[in-house]
Amino acid sequence: MIPLMEFIKALDLEPLELGEQTELNLETSDVNRPGLQLCGFFDYFAADRLQVIGKAEMEYLVSLEPKVRGERLEAYMAHPLPVVVICRNMECPPELLEAARRHKIPLLRSRLVTTRFSLQASTYISNCLAPHITRHGVLIDVFGVGVMLTGESGVGKSEAALELVKRGHRLVADDVVDIRKVNDRRLVGEAPEVLRHFMEIRGVGIINVKNMYGVGAVINSKTIDIVCHMELWDDKKEYDRLGFNEEFTAILGVKVPLLVLPVRPGRNLAIVIEVAASNFRLKAMGYHGARELNERLQQQAQQNS
Repeated sequence: MIPLMEFIKALDLEPLELGEQTELNLETSDVNRPGLQLCGFFDYFAADRLQVIGKAEMEYLVSLEPKVRGERLEAYMAHPLPVVVICRNMECPPELLEAARRHKIPLLRSRLVTTRFSLQASTYISNCLAPHITRHGVLIDVFGVGVMLTGESGVGKSEAALELVKRGHRLVADDVVDIRKVNDRRLVGEAPEVLRHFMEIRGVGIINVKNMYGVGAVINSKTIDIVCHMELWDDKKEYDRLGFNEEFTAILGVKVPLLVLPVRPGRNLAIVIEVAASNFRLKAMGYHGARELNERLQQQAQQNS
């Protein structure tokens, strides 16, 4: 369910008739242009989709006799449509407005051309309908890579993120990350509206990163490409030193590369996180440092044998 007023505000729409519903019952981001329905063909009619009336549909309606136009629109609007949008800021036929009022269906108007509005609306609806979850952590954009820092409270996630901001990277969210599953392989994280651009630094308090470091220090949303889990150094634990075995964590069913970063005094985690982001980009381009070292060692062993 998408709040009607948020839908209108987000897509800059003009309400012609709001009906009685306050939420749009949309379950798909697909759009339906009712050309065939206005001709009287209702087989395979996707009535549950966003209904968009463009130039072709409107010109056809205008070409009809008023009585026929009223009958066609009555048959069309009698279906349980979630919302109807007229594009190109076109004039609304009185028969359409009357049918919308009679059946209490929201009727809106956009200034955009039909294809552009359909794309924007589909993207917006996809984001609204995407599965989402809230996780404790920090999300930051490092060299274009979305790095999510996780770990116990007080381990130093915010301090590491603040050092990264000072080094020119961009904060997305601190302490609370809202995560949306955009598709089967992509997660997008952002901060809750009330916490956006704020960061908590123990001993200092709450700071506004945008006001302190400028608009270039923040970004509203970012894909989650890798997860860096920070934990206190355990001398009894064996930490990965070569990087041959890649670990993953699942968020909303999406596998994300996982790095475990041990924390102890004197270790500059900001630089380590920068290296992790750069190494992720190299791997994405097909270069794997640990594998190259292994190949060199094997070549040397063969030469010495």
